Amino acid sequence: MDGIDALEDERRGLLALSYRLLGTVADAEDAVQETYVRWYRMSAAERAVIVNPAAWLTRVAGRICLDMLGSARARRERYVGEWLPEPVPWSSSVVSVRSVDPLDAVTLDDSVSMALLVVLESLTPAERVAFVLHDVFGMPFAEIAATVGRTPDSARQLASRARRRVQERRVGAASREQHDAVARAFAAAAATGELSALIALLDPDVVLRSDGGGKVSAARRPVFGADRVARFLLGLPHLNPGMVLAPTLMPDGVAFLASIDGRVDTIISLAVRADRVAEIYLMRNPDKLTLWHAS
Repeated sequence: MDGIDALEDERRGLLALSYRLLGTVADAEDAVQETYVRWYRMSAAERAVIVNPAAWLTRVAGRICLDMLGSARARRERYVGEWLPEPVPWSSSVVSVRSVDPLDAVTLDDSVSMALLVVLESLTPAERVAFVLHDVFGMPFAEIAATVGRTPDSARQLASRARRRVQERRVGAASREQHDAVARAFAAAAATGELSALIALLDPDVVLRSDGGGKVSAARRPVFGADRVARFLLGLPHLNPGMVLAPTLMPDGVAFLASIDGRVDTIISLAVRADRVAEIYLMRNPDKLTLWHAS
């Protein structure tokens, strides 16, 4: 890598990495900005001895994200209601990174699905960093160890524990084709307003989570069970007259964009297991919908 332009070319990949680690675009942008600040703060002589600036930037970004994840836990305890990762459109630059082959692209796209990002929230910061750096971005454990401040064996164990958690939570996950078919049937059933039709598409243990960030109305706690979730969903049009629902594409597959008077109000995404909707995520926090206004 030679010159400032080549160095800046790494920014998109660092943003993609940081989003997967932190769960919001704003936090990811802050992490990337701090990474470059640290690079340019060094003297020319200090930068000259760095053999691989791209690898250095990745390690530093990972460390910054690790620190941010630690402080985020305390902030989210004060968060009003449920905290959910920020949903991103399929076209967002954080979804895929350059120089990946088609097989890797599937993994990269899946790694920004709402279902997986929610699972990643249950990991410790070090587990999340080790898993994303290794399983998604293919970083060697020796470099991950330097990022998380552990030995290579310890870093490998962190990633392994995270991988097991991810696999456990995703047992029975539907294929993309199954997901999209169920999602469309879900929307059709909701449009009929018939409670039984909607319940038939929901897993008996379905859970609905809604994130309003304390800025707009949202369920403060998860809603559990097919009957309660169906009644909650069918009541939304009455609470939001004039709402228009349209399918949209997310890394998970088909999702739904709810707008009022042409303004994006809510993104509804689903996690499907077998042929039933198992989890529903409603993003209403306007701070986490900014990418959708431009999409």
